[in-house]
Amino acid sequence: MSDPLILSGKDVSQSVYENLKDRISVLKSKNITPGLAVVLVGDDPASQVYIRSKTKKFNQLGLNTESHRLSIDTSEKDLLNLIDQLNQDNQFHGILVQLPLPGHIDTQKVLDAMDPRKDVDGFHPENAGLLSIGKPRFIPCTPKGIMRILSHYNIDLTGKHVVVVGRSNIVGRPISILTSLKQAGANGTTTLCHSGTSNIPGFTRSADIVIVALGVPQFLTGEMLKDGAVVIDVGINRIERDGKQKLVGDVEFEEAKKIAGSITPVPGGVGPMTIACLLHNTLLATCRKNNKEFPRFF
Repeated sequence: MSDPLILSGKDVSQSVYENLKDRISVLKSKNITPGLAVVLVGDDPASQVYIRSKTKKFNQLGLNTESHRLSIDTSEKDLLNLIDQLNQDNQFHGILVQLPLPGHIDTQKVLDAMDPRKDVDGFHPENAGLLSIGKPRFIPCTPKGIMRILSHYNIDLTGKHVVVVGRSNIVGRPISILTSLKQAGANGTTTLCHSGTSNIPGFTRSADIVIVALGVPQFLTGEMLKDGAVVIDVGINRIERDGKQKLVGDVEFEEAKKIAGSITPVPGGVGPMTIACLLHNTLLATCRKNNKEFPRFF
């Protein structure tokens, strides 16, 4: 079998940024600068990297972003007070609370406290509900990025069997909804598998598109795929190999690429799309706040 098509999230994200430059210029010409407030509690290394990357991209594009870095022992009350302040601060059109939060803080209470019109991660119950009925206000960034990758490479899900492995509210559940929506580019028949599913390989071997977001390093192997399948790897895991740290996904890439028709790499696949979609959602929130039209994303 020939080498698979590599679905480059890095390339797709660059196309997103290029497409948004004119929109940003128009807003700034009207003295409107899209703004995002980020809240980080603690010093999780992966979260620190994400925030640095986000800040760099927002600064490159001349957007307003501010990070609130709180100590890991910050009280729930103090965090909720900060969220309330940001809800009322008109310089910020979007708010992102970096997850996971420390165990002494009720994550759902914090998400509930956010203004749903500023919830650019799409995790507020109101926004999750709108997505569930096919009328999303904000689509969570990683699922949104996956849909943009599929659209960019003209992978139409209509009539295809999509298998999602992983049921988190951040990726698995929302992407299972998006892939099955009755709209152009979607309209697939979606199966949602998870840690409680018996015989996951039985499902993945029948899939035209497999989306893996389980958080288990190299879980999906080549023998779990049918020939020519589209493989989307959401996982980002650090493992030790030969005494060195290596970044791998939830897919055993070297095996899977022998079977797959197209596949996302790690790194450089879904990851770059998360920041691109965070920026897109921030611009979307800005346009809605100022009654401006915003083009379809996928």
